[in-house]
Amino acid sequence: MKQLLDFLPLVIFFAVYKFFDIYIASGALIAATALQLIVTYLMYKKIEKMHLITFVMVSFFGTLTLVFHDDAFIKWKVTVVYALFALALAVSQFINKPILKSMLGKELVVADNIWAHVTWYWVLFFVGCALLNIYVAFSLPQETWVNFKVFGLTALTLLNTVVTVVYLYKHMPEEHKKELK
Repeated sequence: MKQLLDFLPLVIFFAVYKFFDIYIASGALIAATALQLIVTYLMYKKIEKMHLITFVMVSFFGTLTLVFHDDAFIKWKVTVVYALFALALAVSQFINKPILKSMLGKELVVADNIWAHVTWYWVLFFVGCALLNIYVAFSLPQETWVNFKVFGLTALTLLNTVVTVVYLYKHMPEEHKKELK
């Protein structure tokens, strides 16, 4: 159910875009992200920082898109979010408090250097996605960007998640692998 809630704003944005335009879709994205926060809070009695940050970013860039009637703002949101993710991961590694290890370290036990490899891999991934988004958003038609944002970036993220889990599993001590089975 939680994964469905995570994708709901994206699905609503895509559907509304297909029936209307980028501006109505941007407004729907703001509303759907707000609804996601409310429903998540009602179901789990807490709001994750990532959801709150996403809501702030969507509201800010979506509102700019609507006020100035310029789709560049909603296109930049994607790049800014990926850049912030990359920055947060890099900073967490530099201050020796890796975010990924703190999130997954209880379930996936690996050496610190493996967590560092995974962290830097995701930093590069997010930087790559941010740059790729700039290219697609500002060099290709709007519809191509919407499809890329909804399907391309989602697929890339899921693929990289699988690659990361396989890599982490490969480097887990045997006794911890047995606990997962």
